[in-house]
Amino acid sequence: MWVPEEKASPTKAALLTKGQPLSSADTARLTAPSTGVNPAAKDDRFGQAPTRFGKTIRIKGEMTGSEDVYVEGEVEGKVDLGDSALVVAPNGNVRAQMKAHSVNILGRLRGKVRAGERITVRKTTWLDADLATPRLVTEDGAVFRGSIDILEPEVSG
Repeated sequence: MWVPEEKASPTKAALLTKGQPLSSADTARLTAPSTGVNPAAKDDRFGQAPTRFGKTIRIKGEMTGSEDVYVEGEVEGKVDLGDSALVVAPNGNVRAQMKAHSVNILGRLRGKVRAGERITVRKTTWLDADLATPRLVTEDGAVFRGSIDILEPEVSG
């Protein structure tokens, strides 16, 4: 059952971009069943409801967009979300070349990942990928095989 967050709680965007290590309360909020992009949330940081691909959804091909995406099912191919966030849920399985503003991985991911802001690898993750990002956050217990390129932060303006 989904319980609305308290108004005093920081938003997902604030948690993912404030540039400080996550507190245990922040980590709990992001790894709760909603896992960062709350599929029941009314709005994401652009004022839109996040797109949710449920456990029984399988997508093969190319996905582009400008809204946050929460994947519980399977995605195979190419994903380009530009300035939006991608969450691979604990039961999610992604085999893709992807680009997003931020990527939060709790499930299985195989491929190449480029994030403009940050990649977060949770303890429930199984990852076989080449990562490129200015910031990488990892939790103990994640399984990782691949390469990591730490990039210079993108300069806006």
